[in-house]
Amino acid sequence: MEQVDTVILGAGAAGLFCAGTILELLSERAGRVLILDHARAPGEKIRISGGGRCNFTNLATAPDRFVSANPRFAASALAGFRPADFVALVDRAGIAWHEKTLGQLFCDGSARQIIDLLLHRMRGAELRLGITAEGVEPEPEGGFRIATSQGVITAQQVVVATGGKSIPKMGATGIGYDIATRFGLSLIEPRAGLVPLTFAQQDLDLCRPLAGLSVSAEVSHGAGRSRSRFRDGLLFTHRGLSGPAILQISNFWRAGEQIIVDLAPDTDLAAELRALRGESGRVAVATALARWLPARLADAIAAETGSGGARLADQNNAVLDRLAARVNRWTLRPVGSEGWRTAEVTVGGVDTRALDSRTMQVKSIPGLYFIGEVVDVTGWLGGYNFQWAWASAHAAGKAIAAAKVVAAS
Repeated sequence: MEQVDTVILGAGAAGLFCAGTILELLSERAGRVLILDHARAPGEKIRISGGGRCNFTNLATAPDRFVSANPRFAASALAGFRPADFVALVDRAGIAWHEKTLGQLFCDGSARQIIDLLLHRMRGAELRLGITAEGVEPEPEGGFRIATSQGVITAQQVVVATGGKSIPKMGATGIGYDIATRFGLSLIEPRAGLVPLTFAQQDLDLCRPLAGLSVSAEVSHGAGRSRSRFRDGLLFTHRGLSGPAILQISNFWRAGEQIIVDLAPDTDLAAELRALRGESGRVAVATALARWLPARLADAIAAETGSGGARLADQNNAVLDRLAARVNRWTLRPVGSEGWRTAEVTVGGVDTRALDSRTMQVKSIPGLYFIGEVVDVTGWLGGYNFQWAWASAHAAGKAIAAAKVVAAS
């Protein structure tokens, strides 16, 4: 039976960063730190992220940019390791980067540079790939027994950084949730997040002919203080709608609920159409709509509302109001999402009520930690989920290092 000090399950962003934090703080005093993963290479989701350039953080990171049953849980870890802290690591590694819209930071070169940074930072730890974790059990005298496809390992600390169920083609599994339930922890039902939404036939009649068309739109869900709203690109697909605005709202949408799409944000289309009718009444309705919408979309909406080919001058206020509502308040009820196959993240996971927000340790089980996507904390699109990986991993790594220092004194 192999014995080590710390086992980290998962060689993704959170697992690699946690190992690096332990080594950075303790150096040779860290003991044996072992990272296990069933994949053939570390950091595979990092490699494909951001179009291959890795959107490694977001400067606008704040607790309100995350979805969780406990919205304030992430605050402590996020405060303990900020975007500027990761940028400092990137700069020290000599990695060139740039800022895109909304505070998103990307590598100028390849996402592989971030993987190399993480691997360099955790030098001294052992990375073992192609090995499957089959379960974790408590040891009678303290510590844990980890059953793997290559035998049994014992450790004083276990960090579960196995991720969620998103992108199953890369080997995503639910092992982290199995470990949590084995130790009596509750789960917030995991579901696909940052994922395209699908629609019933009546809505697909419009979407399918427009597949591939992208527009700027505002998509909202809910009402009052619980309302969520995102303005970004929207993409028509053969199955429904995608694009950043839809991916964002998918984190909040639940089956049976509706969303509202504004295809001309900041435009009171009813007032604009009335004014245009008085100035250029002879233009066709579709031509008028094309002042604010792509021509293909304008033609489709005019035809759908029975105004195809009609002159703007011949439309009364009620008709113009219907057209405007169709553009400014297009109300849709998705029938589902494209699911785990295309989901970028998992919403839900290990219930945060069981975890110490400062350390990510299970409150009732010393030495057992859950970090990253396996936890019920999910960021918006745009680098927030990587920042959560770094921050939660740093919190756990720092706590493990501090406990070792205390035990040695």
